[in-house]
Amino acid sequence: ALTDLGAEADSTRGNGQAPLVVTGPLAGGELSIPGDVSSQYITALLLAGAVTDEGISIELETELKSAPYVDITLEVLDEFGVEARKTDAGFAVDGGQSYAPAGGEYAVPGDFSSISYPLAAGAIAGNEGEGVRIEGAHPSAQGDTAIVEIVERMGADVDWDRDAGTIDVAEAPLTGIEVGVENTPDLLPTIATLGAVAEGDTHIANAEHVRYKETDRVSAMAEELGKMGVETTEERDSLTVHGGDSSLSGATVSGRDDHRIIMALALAGLVADGETTIEGADHVDVSFPGFFGMLEELGVRLERDGRQ
Repeated sequence: ALTDLGAEADSTRGNGQAPLVVTGPLAGGELSIPGDVSSQYITALLLAGAVTDEGISIELETELKSAPYVDITLEVLDEFGVEARKTDAGFAVDGGQSYAPAGGEYAVPGDFSSISYPLAAGAIAGNEGEGVRIEGAHPSAQGDTAIVEIVERMGADVDWDRDAGTIDVAEAPLTGIEVGVENTPDLLPTIATLGAVAEGDTHIANAEHVRYKETDRVSAMAEELGKMGVETTEERDSLTVHGGDSSLSGATVSGRDDHRIIMALALAGLVADGETTIEGADHVDVSFPGFFGMLEELGVRLERDGRQ
């Protein structure tokens, strides 16, 4: 895509991986790109296109997956005074624009990908009548706000005060559901853990693109939860967690150097019988460096070192 827009991008080792050398400037123009691998490609091009001379017009070669993330991009661009839009073929942003938020300030919404972990913790281990309160949960275009509805559908006691930006959640018996993650791939590990605790089957569909993250998260959750006694059925585009046929037991599991796998397995450890050790747990720093501190504040007993 960068080459089509007049820039140069080269892998110094010739294998398509870092180290990368990128030489600009982008001229702008038209390009086509797959939409079913990562929405982050579209986000990056829209962010850059606003300050090119010609602007950028993006034609999607395939159906767009993780579409809400592009909606977030459009929302943020608008807040910064940049006009971008959906088109019949994909997306477009005019060139020659500049970033200037109203009043010179911008308030960053809470991250619902991260909110999913304390929310799930409350749903599976929050004391009845007390539970967990999450602050900073103001509504936004984030697709991962779907986690609130998902835990509600599974039977958790959830109260989201959208005006105050708070979510209260307490433990309740959970039941398996069917949920698609075509627009919320980062939620799959969390949903898989919820499914391991729930009665019946939790079927996570439209999940093939979740295999192309920091690790293959579909296989990773199936294999690591399997070490803890969870029965799963893995297909190319889905993961079914058989909660009714499973009993969570503590085990030594691998975080796969993936922050979301680590945090989801930590949630499973909350309700597993015995002790759970997660190897490589320091990788939570990628998105949630305070994760284990948060668990301690919620009353979780844990030990930390440089490797676990």
